[in-house]
Amino acid sequence: MDLHHEHTRVTRRSFMASSFAACIASIAQAKTSNRKKRPNIVFILADDMGYADTSVYGQKKFRTPNIDKLAAEGLRFTDAYAGAPVCAPSRSALMTGQNTGHTRVRDNFALAAGHVGHKGKQEIRRASLTAEDKTVADYLKAADYRTGLAGKWHLDGYDPGAAPNRHGFDWFRGWLTQTETTQGYYPTQWYHNEELIDLPENADNKRGRYETFLVTDDSLDFLREGAKDDKPFFLYVAYSAPHSPYQAPDFGSYANEPWDDDEKTYAAMIEYLDQGVGKLVSALKEQGLEEDTVVFFASDNGPRSEPTPEQTKVVNFFDSHGILQGYKRDMYEGGIRDPLIVRWPGNIRAGSTTVSPTYFPDFLPTALELADAPPEATDGLSILPILRNPKSTALDDRLMYWEFYEPVYRQAARWGKWKAVRLKRDAPLELYDLSVDPSEEHNIASEYPDIVKRLDDYTRASHHASPEYPGTLEPTPSGQP
Repeated sequence: MDLHHEHTRVTRRSFMASSFAACIASIAQAKTSNRKKRPNIVFILADDMGYADTSVYGQKKFRTPNIDKLAAEGLRFTDAYAGAPVCAPSRSALMTGQNTGHTRVRDNFALAAGHVGHKGKQEIRRASLTAEDKTVADYLKAADYRTGLAGKWHLDGYDPGAAPNRHGFDWFRGWLTQTETTQGYYPTQWYHNEELIDLPENADNKRGRYETFLVTDDSLDFLREGAKDDKPFFLYVAYSAPHSPYQAPDFGSYANEPWDDDEKTYAAMIEYLDQGVGKLVSALKEQGLEEDTVVFFASDNGPRSEPTPEQTKVVNFFDSHGILQGYKRDMYEGGIRDPLIVRWPGNIRAGSTTVSPTYFPDFLPTALELADAPPEATDGLSILPILRNPKSTALDDRLMYWEFYEPVYRQAARWGKWKAVRLKRDAPLELYDLSVDPSEEHNIASEYPDIVKRLDDYTRASHHASPEYPGTLEPTPSGQP
C-alpha cells in the first residue's frame, strides 16, 4: 500500500469533512445571528393615566423621572391615541390590530352574545376573544418569539377559554376579569399561567403585596429568564395603576404635600408605576439586552375611571388631560389621546419628538415588521418609518377610526389635522381642526362640507356589526345602541 497516497486521501477526506462541518456551522451561526438581530419587544401599559399625567407631557405637581428618561432616550409622540376610551376595547385593538369597528371587544360590556357573569352582585354581559381572534402574541409566537404577559388581560370576559395562554402567551402572571380573587390592588390570588396561586400576604384583608409591585416583580422574572434564552421575546407589562380605587401602600414622596388624601394617593400610584418602569429598563441594561430591545410606553385611555365627583376632583387638580377636552369614555381628545414613548438605543434618535398620528391598531403591524414576521391584514400601519425618522410624513394622511357604546353608540375619526365626532347614532358629525383647536372647542362642520362628507362615508364604512355588537347606523326609537 502506498502509505503516502493513503495519508493524502485520508487528509483530503478529513479536510472535506471538516470544511463541510464548518460550512454548516457557519450557516447555523448566520441563522442564529440573524435571529438574534430581531429585537425583543416590551410594551408597558398604564391604566387610566391621562395624557398630561407624566412630567414629559406637562405634569407639574408630581414627577415621573423614569418615564421622562425613557423619552429623553427615545421618541415621544404628541399625537398618539389609544384604541378606545375604556379599558377592554382599547386592549382588544392593541392585541388584534383591529379598530373598534372590527375588533371583537368594543366596550367593557357586550350588547348580545358573549358571556354573562357577575361583577360583585351585578350581572354583566361581556365580550371576550374567541378562537377566531388572533393576537400579536399569536403571530410573534409563530415567529419563534417567547411571549409573556404580566398584569391585566381584560379580554377574557367570562370565558375560561379566552385566557392569555389560549391567545399566544407562553407565560402569564396576572389577573382575569372572571376571577374576582385575582383583582384589586391587594389580590388574594394570582394566575401563574392557568393555575391560581394563593397570596397569603393579602389574605384576611392584609395588604402585604401591592399589585403594582407584583406586576413589576413578575416582569423582572420574565426578563431574567429571557436573558438565558436564545429566542427574542415579547413582554406585555399591563399595570392597573392609576385606575380606581385610589390605593397605594402609602403616600410615597407626597406625604407632606398640602393635598387631600386621594390626591396624594393618585400621585403615589403613578410614582410606584414610574419606579417599575425604571426597574424594567435597568434590568434590560444589566442583562445586556438594552440595545436589542424596543420599549413602548403608553396608557389605555384618558383619566378618571368613573365619572364621580371625587375622581373628577383628583384629575382636575392634576390637570391630567392638559388642554384636551374630555375624560375616559369620551370620544373627544381627552378620552382617547394618550402618551406614547418608544425607546430603542442605537436605532431611535434620543430625545426626539414626532407629530405623526398613530393609534393602538398600529402596534401589531409594527411588532411584526420588527420581528421580520409575515405581515397580517389589520386596520393599523407599521410606525417603523417614524421610529427611524421622526420627521417622516408616511402616516400623516392616514385615517383612524373609533366606535364606542357607553352610554350610547358613538364614533370618532381622525384624518390628518381633522377630527370628527358623532355623539349618537346617525347624529351629524362634529368637525374640529386639531392644528389650531386641540381642545375641540369650535365645531366647524358647516364650513367644510367636503371634509365632513369624506369622514362621514369613512365612519359608516368602518362600522361592521358583530354578534356582540349588532346594529347598523340607522336611528333606533330609543336612541340607544
